[in-house]
Amino acid sequence: MLCLRQVCLFTLRHYQVRTLSSDLLLSHLISCTHEDEVFSLVGRNKARLSEKHVGVALNVLWQLQKKRSFLLRTSDYIRNHPQFLTLCILAENKVEHMEDEAIVDTLYSILRLNVEDHDSLAEVLVAEAWKRLERQVLLSLPALSKFALCLYKQHRHFSPIIGKVAHIVDMKLDSIQDIRILSVLMISISDVISQSFRDRLLHKAEQLVEEKDEVHFNCAKRILQFLQNVKLKYHPLVEKCNHIFLKSASHLDIHSISLIFVLYEQLGFDNAEFRLVAKQLLSEAVDDYCDPETFTKLFFTLGPMAGPKVRERLLLTAVHMAEEFSSHQALVILKTMQKMKCRNSHLLKRMAAVLQKHLDSYHVLQLVKLTQYLVVLRCHNLELFARLKGLLFGFLKSSVIPADTAAIIRVLAMLPSFPVEEIIINKAAAVLPQCRLHHLKCIATALVKWNHYDQLHWQNSSELCVKILQKLNDCGFQRLQKANNLNLLLEELTHVNGEWFEEVLSEETMATCQRLIDQITRANVLHLSLFLIKTNHRCPSLLDRIASVTVENIHKIHPFEIYYILFLFSALNYDPPANEEFFESCIQHLTSDLSCFETHHLVLLGYVLAVAGYFPPVLVKRIFNVSFLSKLDTQLEVLPDTLQQRVRLRLMKLNRAVCLECPEFHIPWFHERYCQSVFHNSSSRINPLRQRVHRMLTEILGGSNYARISVLTPYYYEIDCECILDENKKPLSYVAQNIALDDVEGIHLRHNIKDEGREALPPGAQRIALEFLDSKAFSKNSRYLKGEPAVKKRHLEMLGYRVVQIPHFEWNSMVLSTKGEQLEYLRRHLYGIQ
Repeated sequence: MLCLRQVCLFTLRHYQVRTLSSDLLLSHLISCTHEDEVFSLVGRNKARLSEKHVGVALNVLWQLQKKRSFLLRTSDYIRNHPQFLTLCILAENKVEHMEDEAIVDTLYSILRLNVEDHDSLAEVLVAEAWKRLERQVLLSLPALSKFALCLYKQHRHFSPIIGKVAHIVDMKLDSIQDIRILSVLMISISDVISQSFRDRLLHKAEQLVEEKDEVHFNCAKRILQFLQNVKLKYHPLVEKCNHIFLKSASHLDIHSISLIFVLYEQLGFDNAEFRLVAKQLLSEAVDDYCDPETFTKLFFTLGPMAGPKVRERLLLTAVHMAEEFSSHQALVILKTMQKMKCRNSHLLKRMAAVLQKHLDSYHVLQLVKLTQYLVVLRCHNLELFARLKGLLFGFLKSSVIPADTAAIIRVLAMLPSFPVEEIIINKAAAVLPQCRLHHLKCIATALVKWNHYDQLHWQNSSELCVKILQKLNDCGFQRLQKANNLNLLLEELTHVNGEWFEEVLSEETMATCQRLIDQITRANVLHLSLFLIKTNHRCPSLLDRIASVTVENIHKIHPFEIYYILFLFSALNYDPPANEEFFESCIQHLTSDLSCFETHHLVLLGYVLAVAGYFPPVLVKRIFNVSFLSKLDTQLEVLPDTLQQRVRLRLMKLNRAVCLECPEFHIPWFHERYCQSVFHNSSSRINPLRQRVHRMLTEILGGSNYARISVLTPYYYEIDCECILDENKKPLSYVAQNIALDDVEGIHLRHNIKDEGREALPPGAQRIALEFLDSKAFSKNSRYLKGEPAVKKRHLEMLGYRVVQIPHFEWNSMVLSTKGEQLEYLRRHLYGIQ
């Protein structure tokens, strides 16, 4: 290369042929329609090329490539052409004479032609631009954004020059009126900005998006990339970007759609309407994506929401194309298979063979993810797992990053029949003091699993394991006790869950949050609510503070965030001091902006409010509307299976609650067939505890004809046991009452489950519903009944039952350690004896 460069320089000095005049040459360069025309002009006019000619020539080369589709571009041909080298040498020699914006355009063009980031020309151009910025030579805003993008593409994310660009943006932010320019600058400087500057950028972006009638979808993509870069889930702006994507749907290709789905996943956002649009666009062109790169994106995007026929075609194509997948593409295919819950043995076998070729090219965290996917998908390739074990073990030995060490140890524990060596335990012990709570959880889970399955095979292994677990627990306690910033603590707690956390750190974490209670603000009230939902803790002081902060800042909190805050209070069945003000403020704020909720979110919101005993007419009437329910059915088809099932179940429960508690709305009960289907497909069976309580009940009442087990009530509530007492509290026989029953696998069904029941009982007679409440019916470490069991009791009473609830902590207590004591306990509650 050096020799060629010298030859080119010599040729430039001694080139003597007929050339075009300067102005005519510029005109000819601009009008070129093929790269070879540009190179021909350069070759014939080397001696006359000015800095302007060079800049224009490089720019034309990029513009010609830009017009072609990605697969038809010939960047390699251009970069390897001798005349391209000539252009680069000339540009490097003439850079000081270039105009400010020509420097930026030239840098942009060569980077777009895939010249290496640290090519000498790229370095010289960046250095010259930096000098001019330091001399207070201000580029125009379009040129500044293009220069910033070049620096970003060169991975100069933390470079001082990026800091200089950020400073200029800070000074000129108010004058920026072009969302395209702003969005490019935002992603380029995202790594070097303060939180206050970040918020100003978001406010400006939101303002410009609202003001402009037409915003290009590429600008919306860049805004999402900015949010992902700064790790901020800012729902209002994401919604606005989603609206732009929907308006631009016909212009989106597989690459854009795939990127949008990736960004939505990272930002914790989903939109059924966009999913529907994407599904339709991609399904119509499913046969057009025949190269590995675009097919991988298609598989990732369409696979999880495809119907059976399209799904089968995707899997078949993936099998045929497997050998062509790159290491990254193979990883994406496996990740998508996990998301699809697809254990197609043929495809899995082909992917395992492909992975064997690429294993050595993965970095440590990719290997961790890969191993996790294979375990979850139940891959049985022992040779592949053996290689994975060896590679992971090698990375573990050399790892000095606590997060990587914890991740490797966690995934090693997932591997089948893995004999644990002492070096792993010692490595874990070494990094414990540096670990965050999530990493401590990963290591604890692995150690407990290995110890439980006796996979620690060296002498005194169990004793060492216990000592390290104790050290691990101490590290967790110390980390919590030293915590003095609630925001940072909540960030750590986002991914912390599981038995180790619940058994060891749960109470200490609550104490720490209470210690930092004054730091609860509008900015973190959602994160704290989500944490309390996950941990199922009923901490009155924290809940009261959340309620007061929410009411004080009600108009600054996004309605979707309000939903999760209400979910917390509804699920835990907790009433804050100003309960009416809290719920009414939240409901008023929500119902004034229902348009920001998707159809399935409205159903979930309606159910949460119903559990708390609130039925806003505007929300109920909106949900129980034929067009709304039709739209809901359509959108549910593209949602993940678990979410789809949850929404359908919540809609049924909301329908039941409205029918029972708000008959004035005249909403019909339309879930009879759904309930029958769910019931017959469920795993609900008579458990030993029910049988034991039923036997005791028949003993107390005097015979099996006086009590029924596992009864389905009107509106499909299932209760453990049922009996009838007359006005004198004497049991009534079901046979005597002539109540017809079907016994299906031990479950007592009534012929007309909605309207039956109410066979006339003798005056004063009463149905008794006996309900055993396990630990799931109560909040963590408390005896407070949660929202759902409280609603069930309320509804059963509306159906005419007297409800007797038996808490597990009473039934399993030492006080009721004998059968006689349990019989007496049942008798007292059954007959209402104090």
